[in-house]
Amino acid sequence: MTEIDLKQLNGLLQSFIGELSSKPPIIAVVENFQFDDVVELLKLGITDFLTPPLKAIDIIPRLCHLREQKSQKEKLTQILKERIGLKQLVGKSPAFLAEIAKIPMIAKCDAGVLISGETGTGKELCARAIHYLSPRANKPFIPVNCGAIPMELVENELFGHVQGAFTGASKSFSGLIWEANGGTLFLDEISCLPLQAQVKLLRFLQDKVYRQLGSSQIRQADVRIIAASNIDPEKAVSEGKFRKDLFYRLNIIPIMLPPLRKRKTDIPILAKHFLAKYTLEFNKPINDFTTEALQKLIMYEWPGNIRELENVVERAVIFSEQSVIQSANIVLPRSETTAYQESFKVAKAKTISQFEKDYIKGLLLANQGNITKAAKAAQKNRRAFWALIQKYKIDVQSFKIVHP
Repeated sequence: MTEIDLKQLNGLLQSFIGELSSKPPIIAVVENFQFDDVVELLKLGITDFLTPPLKAIDIIPRLCHLREQKSQKEKLTQILKERIGLKQLVGKSPAFLAEIAKIPMIAKCDAGVLISGETGTGKELCARAIHYLSPRANKPFIPVNCGAIPMELVENELFGHVQGAFTGASKSFSGLIWEANGGTLFLDEISCLPLQAQVKLLRFLQDKVYRQLGSSQIRQADVRIIAASNIDPEKAVSEGKFRKDLFYRLNIIPIMLPPLRKRKTDIPILAKHFLAKYTLEFNKPINDFTTEALQKLIMYEWPGNIRELENVVERAVIFSEQSVIQSANIVLPRSETTAYQESFKVAKAKTISQFEKDYIKGLLLANQGNITKAAKAAQKNRRAFWALIQKYKIDVQSFKIVHP
């Protein structure tokens, strides 16, 4: 373990690692770093990193993990990790790949990770990949949906209780942190944790110690915490839902998964991935989608993201009676299924019409129904602007302010 000043890192560290014949694991101690600095360290060959102040409770478990990792049969372990980890993260869009590329490097260290993205974008899969590519792969991965736990039970679920801690506590409960000992605890919807529980979680992250409810005994657990949020974490902080100090502790390495509507090129890839999964599961001889079926999937906006796409493909496999999934087998919400049926010309005309209507209404609203002023703002003559108002049957009087 050696202490490195990141500002003096560049050639010095490359030279140092290059001269080492046995390639021993190297743990760096860094202070006042940025995420890009950490990535560079990992690329150069650093095994893990710590931030001051140094504590034995942080250092010793990491050294133990490195020793265990070295003693494993590397080839077999790596095959297993790849199958369980990154294989499930499917896609080729640049925005998606940029985030997924971080995972193998993140898995090498125990730094805090905060994964953000809409519901159904694959946050838990991402957390699992980090775990199964890490030295903790042979220890438990415990996922917890913080939003699904009643507020009064959160601390009990995380930290456990001793017998007699409260009415009805007829026997002790170890808690999820203890169950994840040596492995990874994945806290989904982290901003749903009550503030009091966030305080106790922060203390655990700092010292790796905690108390069960009703107990005066301090317990230690070696657990990596990976958190996720389906809302903007910084917005949750500003709204007082998420403690700022906990946010900074977890957000050392951020991962932001894009929604499916922003990675349309991945829809055919994902659809065929789920097709292979469910044709095998249901033993059905289906091998592809028709062009119309794929077009229908691509044109949909997917508010439920990848999870919704998987459900749609699963349903299509169940009800399909042919060797190729037909458009009729793709069942989507009725209000979202008309666009794919229209020609480019018709769809474009509808979009332009809606834009013109909204634009005119916006100008009339801003100018309190004054047609002359609105036309001037649009840089159109009054007659042409009035023609558009008549075309879309807009009630100008509704935009005028009536003074009492």
